[in-house]
Amino acid sequence: MNGSFPSGGFGFGSSNGSGNPLAGVWEAMDQLRSSFEQRSSAPRMARGDVRAAVISLLAERPMHGYQIITEIADRSGGAWKPSAGSVYPTLQQLADEGVITAEEQGGRKTYSLTEAGIAESEAAADRPAPWESAGSRPSGHHTALPKAGMELASATAQVARTGTPEQVKQAVDVLEDARRRLYAILAEG
Repeated sequence: MNGSFPSGGFGFGSSNGSGNPLAGVWEAMDQLRSSFEQRSSAPRMARGDVRAAVISLLAERPMHGYQIITEIADRSGGAWKPSAGSVYPTLQQLADEGVITAEEQGGRKTYSLTEAGIAESEAAADRPAPWESAGSRPSGHHTALPKAGMELASATAQVARTGTPEQVKQAVDVLEDARRRLYAILAEG
């Protein structure tokens, strides 16, 4: 996608040679969806990032695995939520290396740093936390835009499928106004 829709607007009302007056809207919606899906699907973080994040968090206070997962997600603004399948093996590896200890508390294993873990944490203190590098991808309020775009594409497709000709015309007007207003936002900056 080159960042714009076909010159005929959103494709409503023109046949585009296909015999289907709504063919253009389907093409535009597919382009919009794929654009947002590409931008919102973040690459996986490196294996060492999970380790560094766990050590960094445990330097603050003891935590159990689920707390670690949710804390990373919160601190990355939702850009990075490591899976249990990456966090728990990392915790086990760190325990095997003597970097952390696990203590049963309230039916859960709570992890804390050992002296070796504290030393590793202090050695990494001058580096940015791994969840901060997740901020180079869509995160926090930036994930709201792709989500809103995908929801708009879905609603547009629904109008195209089931709307009356008058509803389709109203939808075209709304979308064209939205496009102009979005460009106006960029022009302000």
